[in-house]
Amino acid sequence: VQLVESGGRSVQAGDSLRLSCAASGLTFSWYTMGWFRQAPGKEREFVGAVIWTGTSTYYSDSVKGRFTISRDSAKNTVYLQMDTLKPEDMAVYYCAAVQRTNTQLAMPRTYTYWGQGTQVTVSS
Repeated sequence: VQLVESGGRSVQAGDSLRLSCAASGLTFSWYTMGWFRQAPGKEREFVGAVIWTGTSTYYSDSVKGRFTISRDSAKNTVYLQMDTLKPEDMAVYYCAAVQRTNTQLAMPRTYTYWGQGTQVTVSS
């Protein structure tokens, strides 16, 4: 199984950015996909998740209303659209996958597979 994030780069506060996570080696439609982030010196933080059916999404309070998760089963890819970025959004962003789960999605230990991360830098 491989999860490969892409799209991270340096942006200004207020800008938008879309991250992608391409999955391979698994049956994508069976997997709930999550996004996490980790800033230097901080614990890995839940950003959001979309369940395997694509019918429900969940977000942390810190990004709700600004970030949107979507998935494209034809491309085996999950996206994180980030709008109105703030300096506090700066972190390494990771995608993660777990099979057919819709509980405890905010907990990193719930997930089976992880990507290598992509850096998002937001300057004020």
